[in-house]
Amino acid sequence: MQAKVSRRTFLEVAGGTALATTLAGCFGVGGSQSTTGGSSNGSSTVTIWDIRTGDDQKLIKTITDEFNAKHTDIHAVLNFFQNDPYKQKLQVAMGAHNPPDIFFGWGGGILKSYVDAGDVYDLTADLNADPAWKDKFLPAVMPTATINGKIYGVPINGTQPCLFFYNKDMFKQYNLSAPQTWNELLQTVNTLKQKNVIPIAVAGSSKWTYLMYIEYLTDRIGGPGAFNAVAANQKDAWSQDAFIKANAAIQQLVSAGAFGTSFSSVSADTNQDAALLYTGKAAMMLQGTWNFPVFQTNSPNFIKQGKLGWFNFPAVDGGKGDPTNLSGGTCNYYSISQASKSPKNSLTYLKEAVLNDEEIKKMINLGEVPVVKGIDAQLASAPNSEWLQYVYQGVQKAGHFQLAWDQALPPQAASTLLTNLDQLFLKQVTPQQFSDNMNKTITAS
Repeated sequence: MQAKVSRRTFLEVAGGTALATTLAGCFGVGGSQSTTGGSSNGSSTVTIWDIRTGDDQKLIKTITDEFNAKHTDIHAVLNFFQNDPYKQKLQVAMGAHNPPDIFFGWGGGILKSYVDAGDVYDLTADLNADPAWKDKFLPAVMPTATINGKIYGVPINGTQPCLFFYNKDMFKQYNLSAPQTWNELLQTVNTLKQKNVIPIAVAGSSKWTYLMYIEYLTDRIGGPGAFNAVAANQKDAWSQDAFIKANAAIQQLVSAGAFGTSFSSVSADTNQDAALLYTGKAAMMLQGTWNFPVFQTNSPNFIKQGKLGWFNFPAVDGGKGDPTNLSGGTCNYYSISQASKSPKNSLTYLKEAVLNDEEIKKMINLGEVPVVKGIDAQLASAPNSEWLQYVYQGVQKAGHFQLAWDQALPPQAASTLLTNLDQLFLKQVTPQQFSDNMNKTITAS
């Protein structure tokens, strides 16, 4: 799936050894590209750096060309890069105080590092001055671009939460229903194990796929506050009961045979986990919504024949977390550089070109779920409407939408997290040892 900016491709890179320079997705192919949309003819130029590819890139170019045609005094110039060169180039440009006017980002830890360095324009006052613009976006995705109560980015594309996919035929065959609680999930795992079916496909060789389990279990047990303490660098924050219990629950799944016996050799890079699901070798898979196009491409009849189902991560009895809470990729964002020579014109581009009515319509046609309000009717009439509406309504109702931890954390801590998760799933460390190791990444004095 080269055409979309997906959380999946981001995490494939994030699972590698060079995470310190790969905290976001590997989305591009080829070198940098530029599209100007015509001659600037003396107009004020707004430079934009982005990494999207395929249909998404074509759409951005079209929207920008239309913006330029409408504004003879502003000329937006798009530059597209591969992921790693982009991040390195942006870092150098920020350090030299010569960045683009508008830059692509993921929010979370990387954005915070630029904000802390004084490199990002504060959008708060501009958004507050234009309530229609501010209220356009789904509230659940805004905290990812909000640092210390101030907003430093606006959403630019679709949302990608994580959830359980399941094989409806297999559930019907074994008289199972989508589990709503952790105990029900354990019972479902036990039933499927007795039928010699892999209960849950997980691509362990990719390592990042383990993240979703600790993120959801920690949330369901301790609520968002548990990870918030980590993000705030509170001493020994990883030793909270929510983390210990979440990791004990993960090892409970491993011991119960939930993932089969060879999960550590299954790769997400080639969608082997999804293949286990649609070939009937596994019954469930906890993954991001970016996998829906994988099913469409690799096994279209699996969707057409109504065999693919989905459900939210179950509630944990006695837990503090709201079962509507989500984790995954909130969306991507455009931010304005503090050193921008055209902040006013950059704001005009963000207001008028980004997620305008035409772009929203075309995104939905591409099977994406834009993070804006009031598109229920459009989603209802689109292909795969049941799926699109489920994702959209889930984000609307979410009590909290947690950005995936390897994006929310600084690069080194994220790398250490993936290493320790791998060891946890392989039962090479205990939950307490995991917490002890992760506490060493806390930078607070």
